[in-house]
Order: sequence, then C-alpha cells, then structure tokens
Amino acid sequence: MIDPYESALDAIPGAHPYPRTSRYHDAEIGVHRLPDGTEVRYTKRRLLPPLSRAADGTAPHTVSSGERPDQLGQRYFGDPGQWWQIADANPVLDPQELTAEPGRTVDIPLPGGFHG
Repeated sequence: MIDPYESALDAIPGAHPYPRTSRYHDAEIGVHRLPDGTEVRYTKRRLLPPLSRAADGTAPHTVSSGERPDQLGQRYFGDPGQWWQIADANPVLDPQELTAEPGRTVDIPLPGGFHG
C-alpha cells in the first residue's frame, strides 16, 4: 500500500505512485499514448543539481569496515530506505561505492541542506 499524501492531488488516482520518502516522489510523471489510445504512465528522469563543496549543507562521515548504505540511512535519517539521500550528495554511480572502502569520507546531507 502506498503512503497517503497530504496534497490536493490525493484525489487523482495514480497521481502519486511514490511515497513521500521516495527519491522519485517529486519526479514528474509522464504519459505515453500508444497508437490504440492506451495511456502508459512513467516516471520522467530525475536530475540532480550540481554538487558544490562550498556551503553544501553536508556533514562528513568516515566509513567503518562492514558498513552499508542502508545502515547509514538508518543512522542518519532513521530509515534504511533513505540511503539514496546520501548517494545523491556524493559523486557515485553505484550506492555500494559509498561504503566499499573503509576510511572513505562521505557527505551526509543535513536538514535543510543539500536537496536532490
């Protein structure tokens, strides 16, 4: 079941396919019409703003051996599913890169700081 939304769009079926905690919550939903008129909904590409080291609203975290991105999400956001916020604040293609190397410093977004 999808979490409820606090918006006027709640009454529109399928308007919000992702819960508020999802990285895709604010992504635009597109509609593709097939030749027979069938509508296919899809999530449009989610682009991130450029990363900036100056006043970027993050705090450093030094990775310990055995840590995983989901553990960082739990530690800093109280939800293991929020690992994506940390991935968005760091220049990685694969989230596993965040914790693959013990001793690496990763940026943790602060409330009101970096927004992906």
